[in-house]
Amino acid sequence: MPKDPTKQYPPPPQPPQRQEIPGYTDEMMPVPDHGEKSYQGHGRLRDRAALVTGADSGIGRAVAIAFAREGADVLISYLEEHEDAKETARWVEEAGRKAVVVPGDIQDEAHCRSLVDRAVEEFGAIDILVNNAAHQSTFSDIQEITAEEWDTTWRTNVYSMFYLCKAAIPHMKPGSTIINTSSINAEEPSPQLLAYAATKGAIANFTAGLAGMLAKKGIRVNAVAPGPIWTPLIPSTMPDEKIRNFGKNTPLGRAGQPAELAPIYVLLASPESSYVTGALMPVTGGRLML
Repeated sequence: MPKDPTKQYPPPPQPPQRQEIPGYTDEMMPVPDHGEKSYQGHGRLRDRAALVTGADSGIGRAVAIAFAREGADVLISYLEEHEDAKETARWVEEAGRKAVVVPGDIQDEAHCRSLVDRAVEEFGAIDILVNNAAHQSTFSDIQEITAEEWDTTWRTNVYSMFYLCKAAIPHMKPGSTIINTSSINAEEPSPQLLAYAATKGAIANFTAGLAGMLAKKGIRVNAVAPGPIWTPLIPSTMPDEKIRNFGKNTPLGRAGQPAELAPIYVLLASPESSYVTGALMPVTGGRLML
């Protein structure tokens, strides 16, 4: 039976909650759905090798679970030792695929190169690169944004994407894919997320340019533009009122769940999207990207 998308998940208000960055999945109310019980694979990515950054929680975890159930091995990249990453690995292995868990800071170019090297060493290839990890903080005035905060946001969200693409592309064969996580903020920037929104616009632009550069090599590059999605970034970076009403401003009247993003990443990683490159795919609960 078809499900009413307005009632598929709980609408706002969310219960009062506050976490320290980067946030923990199990402490969220409600706990996000990553497709643990719902996603069914169909062999779309059989025996492919994927590297997913920020795969410990949120969208990254949902993508890792879906990729594994579609037949891919997954390298789980994340910032620091954290039970969330072990939980993602457990779901990947339960799907019968190999999970490689690697902590470290993707702001560092050497670490990004080591992630690619580790994927090639463990899997023998890298067929799918998902640049998903992100940093954000909210500010009401530009004077509150330090140079260090600006630098951290750009290095985490944009520099790492450049570093990982540069390292991975020499190992990629025709048919390989790169998927970058942009945001609705790329075209509808939230003033309180000035630094983050600027990076998401850059990611969309980088995706389009790199897609053109790699087309003759048979490597496709696309981006997904989520928003608003219920992940640990929300209770760990947003003010109380924003958390409480998160997702209320969408036509569907609620925040999206990571599980609702995963099928888009699977489509873009699979041969079913063979004529799609340079695209920015919105998953926004009906909010328009103009």
